[in-house]
Amino acid sequence: MSPQIDELIHRIKELQEELEVEFNKKRNEFQFVIEEKRIRFAEEVARQQRRFKTGWFRYVIQARLFNVLTAPVIYSGFVPFILLDLFLWFYQSSCFPIYGIAKVKREAYLVFDREDLPYLNVIEKFNCFYCAYGNGLIGYAREIAARTEQYWCPIKHARRIKAAHEHYPKFFEFGDAESYQKGLERLRAQMKAHERNSESTKPE
Repeated sequence: MSPQIDELIHRIKELQEELEVEFNKKRNEFQFVIEEKRIRFAEEVARQQRRFKTGWFRYVIQARLFNVLTAPVIYSGFVPFILLDLFLWFYQSSCFPIYGIAKVKREAYLVFDREDLPYLNVIEKFNCFYCAYGNGLIGYAREIAARTEQYWCPIKHARRIKAAHEHYPKFFEFGDAESYQKGLERLRAQMKAHERNSESTKPE
């Protein structure tokens, strides 16, 4: 990659870190802490939030008819999601160690904390669980696919693609045969080094 691209990637990462700092400031406004993966609000904040809670029966009665009728279609997605989840576990477990690719941590993508919100009823909490599972699973799958692509085919497309994964900037330019042939093993070695570094930083 050119120095200009490296600099742009570095600046993007810095902006992402700044954005995370601002998000943390926003979170502090609602006075909650994370204790062993559970969210705890200050009692006064929780009491105020419960005032906005809609009971599940009233929630169903007031729902739009077509929202209720399409719910089974939405929830049927659980089946392919679970099958995908199982496949990803099997694929990573069987193939990544052979390729020398660091495994993607599932818990970094599948986060379930909205059930701790006092203003949600049981149906809303279930919906939030489902959305977190579906979107988290897709993000988890995307990262697994991205690392696989970096190992097997780290070549950029001729056309511009939308929302490329974070590994994409390291890929070789379309049509640059020399760089591909000379640099493929280097990119693979980077992934193996990443795995070794991950192992060395695990808590004892």
